[in-house]
Amino acid sequence: MDWDRARYLMVEQQIRPWDVLDSKVLQRLFDVKREEFVPADKKELAFVDVALPLPNGNSMLEPKLEARLLQDVELKASDRVLVVGAGTGYLVALAAGLAKQVIGVEIDLDLKHAAEANLLRAGIKNARIEEGNGLAAANPGAPFDAIILTGSVAEVPVVLREQLADGGRLIAIVGELPIMSAVRVTRAGAAFGDTKLFEFNLPRLHSASDKSQFVF
Repeated sequence: MDWDRARYLMVEQQIRPWDVLDSKVLQRLFDVKREEFVPADKKELAFVDVALPLPNGNSMLEPKLEARLLQDVELKASDRVLVVGAGTGYLVALAAGLAKQVIGVEIDLDLKHAAEANLLRAGIKNARIEEGNGLAAANPGAPFDAIILTGSVAEVPVVLREQLADGGRLIAIVGELPIMSAVRVTRAGAAFGDTKLFEFNLPRLHSASDKSQFVF
């Protein structure tokens, strides 16, 4: 396969039409080799516009959603970032090129090890992966300028809101089926503002408290 051609088509046919137009985000999509972050048996599907199944019932997000979350959380070069649900490390790698430091938290130990290996191979030096439940307790690295959730939640947990630095942003898919929405939470002192961005249904993060059995 011509990976560079496939990457170009992914950006032009999937990413741009989804209103991802930030030049820095688009450049990261070209710079980070997505095919190196998918399981070997699914490498040919790296640029398909679907969520790819991963071991233990996990999934890798659609490329367009990863790009949109990355753009809409509005990263700056000085930011410290937390990614809850690191998966194979792809979104962590993308964010690492736009921020000062990225911490990915992954509850699945096999995925944690895969993400670490993928980041090492990609030469990413300002990111690390930690094992744990990112929804259960505050990360020792808090506060963060940006937090990205890669699975949905019924509502944004207070423990995550409180880990935002002043001026920090959190982006997550929030709500219940049949309609969920991407929401950006912004902190200003002790106050929090929530902005609905777009509608998208996404499986739950593991351990997310919800009556639904739709899990990520």
